Amino acid sequence: MDLKNKRLRKVLISLIILLVIPLTIYFGSIVFGTKKYAFITFAVTVLSLVPFFISFEKKTENTMKITMIATMTALSVFGRLAFSFFPFFKPVTAIVIICGMFFGAEAGFLCGALTALISNFYFGQGAFTPFMMFAWGIVGFFAGILSGVLRKKTAFLLFYGVIGGVGYSLLVDIWSVIWQDGYFNFSRYVVLITAALPMTVMYAVSNVIFLLLLSVPFGRKLARIKEKYGV
Repeated sequence: MDLKNKRLRKVLISLIILLVIPLTIYFGSIVFGTKKYAFITFAVTVLSLVPFFISFEKKTENTMKITMIATMTALSVFGRLAFSFFPFFKPVTAIVIICGMFFGAEAGFLCGALTALISNFYFGQGAFTPFMMFAWGIVGFFAGILSGVLRKKTAFLLFYGVIGGVGYSLLVDIWSVIWQDGYFNFSRYVVLITAALPMTVMYAVSNVIFLLLLSVPFGRKLARIKEKYGV
């Protein structure tokens, strides 16, 4: 029965993250445009919390897990602020990936989504915020799913950093198209991602650099914490 419940939780979590949230963002943007982005942002924030709390099992484990995710999110937000003067060169994606690797897919998604939401109180909120929340969140989500190979193979981790950078840019550029045309215009989308290619490459390279710098020291500390507290 417990195994069945775990499977049901995983299916529900996957549906919320991979289907409900992106559909909420897309159709919310089409219907409300740029006027009601606060409503969409709030909806995405709530939906981002649901998978994490659904995955809860042990009370003591949950307390430590919340503390660590809050810490990783704070570091990610600080990293984005600290490197604000260096466009497309940020440690955010690397930290979100590391969070997902060590604390699971739901935690990785939550860390990425909250990083975008919280840091945008400084950089400015807008209709693009839900897209950024989902883009960073999904990078952390798949980092959790692929944690086994990411933690064992550095080459694959760095490759995932590149994929994460490219994927983030591709997802956020969907907002740019909707903002200009009011719907998803594929032709304009191709033009935009082509024009943004140099920035996308720079961002992907920065992910590789920060993963090289942070994955080992962060990994050692997080692994000790996981072992000590059974997270």
